[in-house]
Amino acid sequence: MRNLTVLNGSSHPQLGNDICKRLGIQPGRVTLRKFANQETNIEIGESVRGAEVFIVQSGCGNVNDNFMELLILIAACRTASANKITAVIPSFPYARQPEKNVSNALVFPTPGTAGPPETNGYKHWTARSGTLIANLLMTAGADHVITMDLHDPQFQGFFDIPVDNLYSQPLILKYIKENIPQYSKAVIVSPDAGGAKRATQIADKLNMDFALVHKDRRIKVPTRSMSTVDMMLVGDVKNRVCILIDDLADTSITITQAARILQQQGATKIYAIITHAIMSGDAIDRINESPIDEVIVSNTVPQDDHLKRCPKMKVFDIAPLLAEAIRRIHNGESISFLFEGTV
Repeated sequence: MRNLTVLNGSSHPQLGNDICKRLGIQPGRVTLRKFANQETNIEIGESVRGAEVFIVQSGCGNVNDNFMELLILIAACRTASANKITAVIPSFPYARQPEKNVSNALVFPTPGTAGPPETNGYKHWTARSGTLIANLLMTAGADHVITMDLHDPQFQGFFDIPVDNLYSQPLILKYIKENIPQYSKAVIVSPDAGGAKRATQIADKLNMDFALVHKDRRIKVPTRSMSTVDMMLVGDVKNRVCILIDDLADTSITITQAARILQQQGATKIYAIITHAIMSGDAIDRINESPIDEVIVSNTVPQDDHLKRCPKMKVFDIAPLLAEAIRRIHNGESISFLFEGTV
């Protein structure tokens, strides 16, 4: 392809290499390193003047360092007179912190305990980073953003540039059809109310039953420490195979709790399909100890270490989807055509 350059950040170079292989091009030459004081230093080893540049950098690992590296890469390409710069961010950082109005709600501290800083019984305002992240990308010089399965779709509204939010749904549908025996008799389950729309779309496409694990938060008294969370299942899963669908697993607490509810309600086998399996801290241990029989994740973030530690884990590849999106954008073709009939 003429005038097309793909540069890989340090967060997930294998994904960038796989994308380039699908496109039939070599990754652009770039040197990424740290100074002794951990400042990021970047050198682009080829001309990008007049080129359309795609920079692949996922929001994982050392999120803040990787995001700063992305900003510097974008700025370097802008300085080098790139014609158009697209940030390819499969797992978008800070997407769980959208802007919203935070009221000065009354907070009653538990006697004898030290809580967060409070003034006259009022909670301080909580910082939200949605607009800031969007502004940083645009100020650095990004003309376009490609991401996948944004945790909060309203994030797109913070940008004044095009944002293509790709869906993993076609890949999930394909995996279920090809790898889960008698899938039509299984039940699609959302581990929380927030993911219900995503899960019901998949259930509708496959003509499958749907269930929901609902968190019922009841505040007994006006204190933070005495709130309770009751989890209840809406739907019938007795003697059925269950397929949990979620867009993101960080600590994996939500999805493993949902799996235990399903086991208690008589599920015979439990699959979990997750787009962004970040798996921080003890998340892998929780998965291994949970009733989940098989967890299927995408490679929006590196999974090599997770695969070694979790025998239950399998990976579906998003590189072909990202490569086709890049090809279509470069050639001025429709992106929505990729998802016709699936969303």
